[in-house]
Amino acid sequence: MKRALVIAIMVSLLVVPLFAQGSKEGPSPSDTSKQVYPDGTLLIWSTGQPQFRKMYYQDWIERNRDIAPGVNIAVETISTMSEGQQKLAMYALSGDTGSMPEVIMLDAVGIVNLVSAGLLQDMTSFYTPLANEFVDGAVSDATIGGKVYGLPDAVRPQLLFYNAEIFKKYNVDPSMMSTFEGYYEAGKLLKERSNGEVYLSYIDPGTYTWRYWGRRGLMPQANARIWDEKGNIVIGQDPGAKRALEYLAKLNEAGLLYKTRMMQQPLYEATDDGKIATYYIGAFWDEFLRKNITTTAGDWKVMNVPVFKEIGTGGAPVSTSFCLVDTGSNEYTKLFQMLWYDFQTNTEERNSWVAEMEKLKGPYSNPVAKNVLADSFWQAPSEFYGGQSFRKAEGDGLANSSKNMTVTASDAEADTIISAELEKYIAGEQTMDQAIANMDKELKIRIKKVLIP
Repeated sequence: MKRALVIAIMVSLLVVPLFAQGSKEGPSPSDTSKQVYPDGTLLIWSTGQPQFRKMYYQDWIERNRDIAPGVNIAVETISTMSEGQQKLAMYALSGDTGSMPEVIMLDAVGIVNLVSAGLLQDMTSFYTPLANEFVDGAVSDATIGGKVYGLPDAVRPQLLFYNAEIFKKYNVDPSMMSTFEGYYEAGKLLKERSNGEVYLSYIDPGTYTWRYWGRRGLMPQANARIWDEKGNIVIGQDPGAKRALEYLAKLNEAGLLYKTRMMQQPLYEATDDGKIATYYIGAFWDEFLRKNITTTAGDWKVMNVPVFKEIGTGGAPVSTSFCLVDTGSNEYTKLFQMLWYDFQTNTEERNSWVAEMEKLKGPYSNPVAKNVLADSFWQAPSEFYGGQSFRKAEGDGLANSSKNMTVTASDAEADTIISAELEKYIAGEQTMDQAIANMDKELKIRIKKVLIP
């Protein structure tokens, strides 16, 4: 049965270019019990730039050589979480457990997929006694059938980044962007007063528009659904989906969105040239701004995202988790649990590492442990944001959040189908109404119905 599930997961991932669960009793995180771990390599797969995280992990290992005298930490970058799932499933199918990582970073879709394949360890008995130490909802996306399958790494809100100097230059009040109606009006004013030189935001002709404007942004805020509570496809008839996608079309068709590839140099150049006034996107975008924006550094501010008046909730948080892979031996499970706990709760060490990341313009996120968040370090001002505390703004952005969309094992494939229709709309090949109708049609042909976890 497990082999059949792995094959099913691998096949589904192979066609999606986008995107023995043993309960392990963990130690008290602060108690190493003096267990000495065998020599070898603890391998972690992660998206992003995990070499920066390795700096913390390696330091922790050096501080704990009494229990891990010959253990090395290795990190491997996976370009997408979908790629990581596919590789892991292939190794599992071939029986090559030696090439499998001990730990893999996953989002909600990946956790659903790999739990279905029986490839993740159950972390419930380890995490539950610690739950009150962490922010509410820290493991919501990692909980399947009442069991916790991931240790929370980050819970990040949607935020609105904006160039305050642009708004000042054209006498547009940023506070009007508290609603999506006001956001649209602000864009129109900027376009008019700049003679068309300033765009409210951007739109990517590829997959990123669905990923960030859609799944992670407007759709949850509009209470949109792809599936109903019985797993039937409803995106074509759902009022929330219509509200979200037609709002995006409203911005685009008013000429308020600069068309360019996301995370590419032309986007950063246009931003530094003052052509792009805002980004409605996850808090992770801070890393890309600090790393790539130079001319307008210090001009940027951040605020909670706009809301739909008729709904009133802010952005849905995006969670990522480190999941322990069931390799069979699982010899470093307890060691990684202790390492993870230290990274999340050791205020002095975490703050020191973040300070180093800022010097290196490396990635970091707010901690999920309440004791660390309470430290004054996490309210400190940022020069990039003109003296505003980005860390505090990120924490504030979690308030009044929208509920994330229901995730199923078919969501990766659904994302491909939906994004393809959205890309045709952006290219001018169809209207948004046609795109929504085609999403619905293609989902019903290729997926039909899903199992709601």
